[in-house]
Amino acid sequence: MVKVIRIEDFGAKELDVYARLREVQLLNRHEPEKGIFIAESPRVIERALDAGCVPLSFLAEERYWEREMRGMIERCGDVPLYTAKLEVLTRITGYQLTRGMLCAMGRPRLRTVEEVCRGAKRIVVLENVVNPTNVGAIFRSAAALSMDGVLLTPDCSDPLYRRAIRVSMGTVFQIPWTYLGDGWIGTLREMGFRMAAMALTKEAMSVADPRLKKEERLALVLGTEGDGLAESTIWDCDYQVRIPMAQGVDSLNVAAASAVAFWELRDRSQNSAS
Repeated sequence: MVKVIRIEDFGAKELDVYARLREVQLLNRHEPEKGIFIAESPRVIERALDAGCVPLSFLAEERYWEREMRGMIERCGDVPLYTAKLEVLTRITGYQLTRGMLCAMGRPRLRTVEEVCRGAKRIVVLENVVNPTNVGAIFRSAAALSMDGVLLTPDCSDPLYRRAIRVSMGTVFQIPWTYLGDGWIGTLREMGFRMAAMALTKEAMSVADPRLKKEERLALVLGTEGDGLAESTIWDCDYQVRIPMAQGVDSLNVAAASAVAFWELRDRSQNSAS
């Protein structure tokens, strides 16, 4: 049975996770096993549930949840559902909800690099990509265009930030990912990967170069917005790669560039609906 609690007290402690705690507080770096993230919209929440994420509570528009989402909520047992009118929810969250629902969930166990890379042929590495919108868009493209996993350096934006999850349309729960440690290029090389750095250098080859497509295990390395990859990373990689540009444009936004590169370098041995 759904445990419905109508919101009367805006200061209720149970609503802190939605209304007053910042993303860094939800993350809980000191005790990551106690960390929380917020999933928004029924589709995203359902993908998180399907991935095994554990719901802690729901916050939903009262006129909407019973008609549209009762079945999804009932699968979660007696997890509390807080409800209010849309204008009340907007006051609590600070913005209008996407399709009227949020869900607070416990952060899943972080995979190891070995788990993400096991059996993978195409891996994405993000170095210091700090914009959660870009991180979310990259995950969505990676999932759609047959990348096998995403690895992030520690200074990247958290893929489970609310905006990153929303922009990814929940694909952060569908594609394996984790954080890298020091010496990650050597680690990936020991696993049999060749590294391709997206970089605007004179030595860079076209992303459509046949040599790249022939690599059995390839890691595509993308850098931070603006400055791109660190020089040491560029020169430690096996290839330097760029997307040919026209009209005097030198580069694309990192999220747009990732989609082009993923399409060109995807593992063509995989069956695809396209």
